[in-house]
Amino acid sequence: MGKLLVSLYLTFFKIGLWGFGGGYTMIALIQKELEEHRWLTAKEFIDIIAIAEITPGPIAINSATFVGYRIANFSGALIATLGVITPSFVLVLLLAYFFQQLKGFNFINLVLKILGPVIIGLIIATAFIMGGSVLTDKTSILILVGAFILLLTRKVHPILLLALSALAGIIFYS
Repeated sequence: MGKLLVSLYLTFFKIGLWGFGGGYTMIALIQKELEEHRWLTAKEFIDIIAIAEITPGPIAINSATFVGYRIANFSGALIATLGVITPSFVLVLLLAYFFQQLKGFNFINLVLKILGPVIIGLIIATAFIMGGSVLTDKTSILILVGAFILLLTRKVHPILLLALSALAGIIFYS
């Protein structure tokens, strides 16, 4: 059990360390790591992401907590969650200390400007990776297209969009 907890911590530490841009950009990395460790099937991973999406809080932390619990119960949830938040916690402490000295330094602005397109690319890649797992028939593709059109043209609130999509799924798949 000890080796498993160490492996959980290190895996989610790595995810937290390299997950620039927040939870959505981490999804592809989380999936890759979980597949390498064979901790979850692709279906279980999609289910955990869906649960992490609908629960309050950051998706990366929710995912780590759910995966950790699935792998090693409460201690796994605690260790995985600590693993994913440790890099951000340390980085924030370091930035808080050094930010005043680096305030006028253009390098930081350049890095932030470069990371924006990278983060968008990671989100798009995640959409394609997850889409291949869940868009398995015409109905799921129709729900996706309908939700996308409603979001772009009617500016439907995301919560309402989730509810409408869930209702469509219940109607079409029942």
